[in-house]
Amino acid sequence: MFTDLFSAVFANATIGIILSDSRGRMLSVSRFALSQFGYTEAEMVGQTIELLVPDSIAPLHKSLRMSFNANPEVRHMGHGRDLRAKRKDGSTFPAEISLSYFYQNDELYVVAYIIDITYKKEAEQALIEQKSRIEQLNAELEQKVADRTNALMVTLHQLEVSKDELSKALTTERELGELKSRFVSMASHEFRTPLSAILTSADLLGKYTTTEQQDKRNRHIQRIKASVNHLNAILEEFLSVGKLEEGKVEATYSFFSLNELVESVVSDVQSLLKTGQTIRIDGQCAHAVWLDESLVRKILVNLLSNAIKYSGEYKPVWLRLHCDDGQVQITIQDEGIGISEEDQKHLFERFYRAKNATTIEGTGLGLHIVAQYLALLNGTIDFQSQLNHGTTVTLSFRHENDSAH
Repeated sequence: MFTDLFSAVFANATIGIILSDSRGRMLSVSRFALSQFGYTEAEMVGQTIELLVPDSIAPLHKSLRMSFNANPEVRHMGHGRDLRAKRKDGSTFPAEISLSYFYQNDELYVVAYIIDITYKKEAEQALIEQKSRIEQLNAELEQKVADRTNALMVTLHQLEVSKDELSKALTTERELGELKSRFVSMASHEFRTPLSAILTSADLLGKYTTTEQQDKRNRHIQRIKASVNHLNAILEEFLSVGKLEEGKVEATYSFFSLNELVESVVSDVQSLLKTGQTIRIDGQCAHAVWLDESLVRKILVNLLSNAIKYSGEYKPVWLRLHCDDGQVQITIQDEGIGISEEDQKHLFERFYRAKNATTIEGTGLGLHIVAQYLALLNGTIDFQSQLNHGTTVTLSFRHENDSAH
């Protein structure tokens, strides 16, 4: 009886379902999947799953399939990129694909659940094209974005004015072109995502008109605020670069407790932590130090934010202090995605993103700004990193303490 029920569920499912073995051979295909791909059952059963993968990525898919077999887990495929599936006629469609697995007689079997999301992609495009509908609802937010955009234009103008100085720092015109290309790519990505979130949430706000839907309205309002704050943060980075290059930022020294500053910074970045992440502090400075407290704070916030952002869930971040004989060292260590040796050569360049971090939000300006702040404090920075094995950043300063005061 249960076999019949299972067969009925499999046959009448309204998403595509494909059962395959560990070698990728399709053993059973639901009627809906046959319709999705345009094959008959005889044409699909016995073939490998790569039959349904675009030709350009079929070799990669084989490698990914072998990796899954070695460490099977229930997963949703396609994080950070669009997936496409190939029909019999060679055409492709955007798809969401989830994988599950089971063992029978020590043999691994994989179940793929396939949804055609063409309608979803079309709906997203329609939302963008219909943005004029939300102009009245979003007037105040648009004004804020417009003000910040004007500030960005001023900064971009300043960057263009300083083109001669930039050209001297770059060895060839080709490198200058690559710098501009990285900026356009970064700006396009970093602005599109929060703006799309604002448009979508503002549009949905108009659909929640009853009192009992206030919670839903609040969620979308918070999403809009978060997106605007993200845009503000991006623009602040642009403004910081402009001020630094114009020489408008100077170090202002004073005595302060580095221990208290570290605890304050760690408290400030708690909201950025992913599930299970912790920041562990090791070491203390016995005396107050003579440095610029504001610049040190900005440096620590930037480096801790990076350590959190590029580390996975349940991964600790270490912050170690060592003060001795007028020397202070601050070390931030993570167990994140790491940085290749090739990328480490370019980390302090404007708008540069490491190749393994292009799908993670960021402007490529943070470390450039950190390097400028360190120069103002006569400090140094040392990077030790390895792909998939984390990064250790060590800051070193000469300082005075207040032991004689």
